[in-house]
Amino acid sequence: MAKVLICDAVADSALDLIKNAGHQVTVKTGMDQDALLETVPGYDAVVIRSATKIRVPVLEHCQDTLKLVVRGGVGLDNVDVEAAVNLGIAVKNTPGASSVAVAELALGHMLACCRSISIADRTMKQGEWNKNQYSKGLELWHGTLGLIGFGRIAREVAKRAKAFEMDVVFYDPFIEEHTLEGAQKVDLETLCKKSTVISLHIPHSDETHYILDKPQFDMMKDNVIIVNCARGGTINEAALIDALDSGKVYAAGVDVFETEPSTSENCPLIAHDKTVATPHVGAGSKGASTRVGAEVAEIIIDFFK
Repeated sequence: MAKVLICDAVADSALDLIKNAGHQVTVKTGMDQDALLETVPGYDAVVIRSATKIRVPVLEHCQDTLKLVVRGGVGLDNVDVEAAVNLGIAVKNTPGASSVAVAELALGHMLACCRSISIADRTMKQGEWNKNQYSKGLELWHGTLGLIGFGRIAREVAKRAKAFEMDVVFYDPFIEEHTLEGAQKVDLETLCKKSTVISLHIPHSDETHYILDKPQFDMMKDNVIIVNCARGGTINEAALIDALDSGKVYAAGVDVFETEPSTSENCPLIAHDKTVATPHVGAGSKGASTRVGAEVAEIIIDFFK
């Protein structure tokens, strides 16, 4: 029997699967790093989503007992993976379970940006009827979608973009094929110059930090739409605000931010009228939560067999 600590919300069906396999499950969400240091020792496995961070001090503090960290989701930037592996602690994630949910949110942001849905809704609720102001929107149809990164989520976005008869190009230095699933590989400069919509699907790292910055915005088409449902820190938010102010960027759909949690009070990008903002909910559909939970349970059960 393994002792499993659930640090972020996981579907009840997943908890039942783990318990039915004979393991002891403790749910304790919302812990800060001090609480983690106090709580994790004694557990064999820890389950997190995006909120909890498993850093070196926590890993070193519980290295005698902890055997497995499971990240329910795609990115592993909230886990010090190399340190964990060096300490003999396995790290697993669920890369495929939430891909469709994130892809659909990215498409939702694109449509909301094209037609000013967010601000039109907000002003109508305030008693305004701004038909002329919001009846000059853009269309996705026959545009060019540029995908920065071409992993699972980006490919799901590409499939759906074809329904809008969009041309799809992608930049991904880790992919050798020049044409893949109906999308054409290009360099970043070409992608910036050619695309009418640019959507990011990459982790945040030293290599991807501010991959979109002022030089990239300057080379883009006028009225381009920017969508980021990947990771904060991949776009220079100050440069994006300047591009929104100048009209270079028509609108931006943003689900992730350099500092999280963020609000319109401390993040100017969120407060901008041309930004459609959501609070890092890309994987937050009921279907994705169920699939993520099932995969988390499967990983734990198989690991401790």
